[in-house]
Amino acid sequence: MFTGIVEARAQVLSFERRGGGARLVLAGPPGGFEAAAGDSISVSGCCLTRIEPLGPELHFDLSAETLDRTWLADLAPGRQVNLERALCMGDRLGGHLVSGHVDGLAQIISISGDRSAGWTFLFEVAPGLERYLIEKGSVTLDGISLTVIEPTARRFSVAVIPQTYDETTLGLAEPGHSINVEVDLVGKWIEKLTPR
Repeated sequence: MFTGIVEARAQVLSFERRGGGARLVLAGPPGGFEAAAGDSISVSGCCLTRIEPLGPELHFDLSAETLDRTWLADLAPGRQVNLERALCMGDRLGGHLVSGHVDGLAQIISISGDRSAGWTFLFEVAPGLERYLIEKGSVTLDGISLTVIEPTARRFSVAVIPQTYDETTLGLAEPGHSINVEVDLVGKWIEKLTPR
């Protein structure tokens, strides 16, 4: 379980296809980001398990399901990803409850604003995800907990402050980029458990 509060960015060192899956190696992020083998880490919104305990680099095996559902199949050396370690019991919940299980993709339609006023990002989600977008509701985009603004059909906006812009991959994003989306867990559970 995660909170959607990104702790660090890391650069892809290598991405190698292996059968239906892949092996991902990230440079160890600066600033004391510690994770043992077997730890769950959100990598741009995808819950992955660290393998290879030795050395500063972070190694992960990606399943075919992960490659099919996310944009991680397009990783290449030099690309940046967002990182968050799993929540510990008793930690502050600064964002919202995030499982790291990506529901689908969104595309960046436009980015407007500047450092003085912040930025507004306009997204369009894959068909079927729009039913989970509610005004002032939570959404996770590439592992970042954000608040939905003005959802209309499959499109919605989010406001991005300079701190988030600088510390996450949103500061590197451009219109047309694909983003991993996890909708709010509460909405999915309510939908599943409500009789039709």
